[in-house]
Amino acid sequence: MKAIQVAQLEIETDTASVPTTVNVRCVGVWTVQGIAPIELRLAALASSDAGKWVIDGSAISALDTAGAWLLHRTMRAVEQRGASVRINGLRPEFNTLLQLIAARAATAEPAAPVKVGLLASIGQQAWRNLLGASGMLAFIGESAIAFLHSLARPQRIRWRPILHNLQTAGFEALPIVGLLSFLMGVVIAYQGADQLQRFGANIFIADLVGLSMLRELSPLLTAIIVAGRSGSAYAAQIGTMKISEEIDALRTIGIGPQELLVQPKILALVIALPLLTVYADVAGVLGGMLMANSMLDISFSVFLDRLEDALSLSSFLTGIIKAPVFAAIIALVGCFQGFQVSGGADSVGRQTTVSVVQSIFLVIVADALFSIIFNWLDL
Repeated sequence: MKAIQVAQLEIETDTASVPTTVNVRCVGVWTVQGIAPIELRLAALASSDAGKWVIDGSAISALDTAGAWLLHRTMRAVEQRGASVRINGLRPEFNTLLQLIAARAATAEPAAPVKVGLLASIGQQAWRNLLGASGMLAFIGESAIAFLHSLARPQRIRWRPILHNLQTAGFEALPIVGLLSFLMGVVIAYQGADQLQRFGANIFIADLVGLSMLRELSPLLTAIIVAGRSGSAYAAQIGTMKISEEIDALRTIGIGPQELLVQPKILALVIALPLLTVYADVAGVLGGMLMANSMLDISFSVFLDRLEDALSLSSFLTGIIKAPVFAAIIALVGCFQGFQVSGGADSVGRQTTVSVVQSIFLVIVADALFSIIFNWLDL
């Protein structure tokens, strides 16, 4: 078995000169297999108080990237302590390798952070937001074009992914939507019962629960639940596929991501959310009816009779009309943020969080716009 040759150091310190000079003579094979014994010794030597270093590399018989990096790191450590360092006697090929290591190390060092003023930071953030909004609009346009192409060729619509997303985003969301809507109806009836009792207007609890749930709370609450449950899942799924290069593979074999990933999710959610909203209406009214019966002694039949008088078809449709718009917002934002993933797994989590926050924000903004429009139309 061939013995592994190791690097050696011959050190001579001249304390009579000013500043103190350290002469280091490098001997032997400076490769990855031979530099381990002297690495700690060089590190300790570099922390000395010498003011001048002279390194003689004429006796180095072999030098690879690891040995060159050790030499470069030692020289940098000496220079950072304020001492001067000079290397002599290296073969031309060894000197070229050392210069290459120094150049690569310089480019790898992070640049010093630049202090940005308040106005500059505000401008940069505004520009990033503008670019994000522009990208979102482009994505919406791309989705609309892909949808029109699918309408022109219905045989290309992928029904199996649509049914799968309908099950995951719709049917599997029934328990959580029903429970939270039921509790919301209970809370509204509980908060309103005490105030209505003071004026002897107990029966109007049906108006309060019915109108608030059907017109506002059911579609909004359902959209928020779906945004946190399904919108985040869309972003995480597409983001993971992008990191694993599955989306590039789809494009390579001629399958558009819009056709396979985005359209089924949008269509499924546009179908599921109105149905979930109706389900939430029923659950919320049921919760309010039970609370009215326990607190105000209003029977179920009396509550339903008053509810029939208080509600109209327009009140019901006002909430249902919002649901498809909320569904499109949630699906588009979730898919768009999934396509924005880059880098590693941390980017998936970051974009998933952004998708939930943006979806809920845009849903609430859309709900406020609906309220303004309905008020203008006197609905």
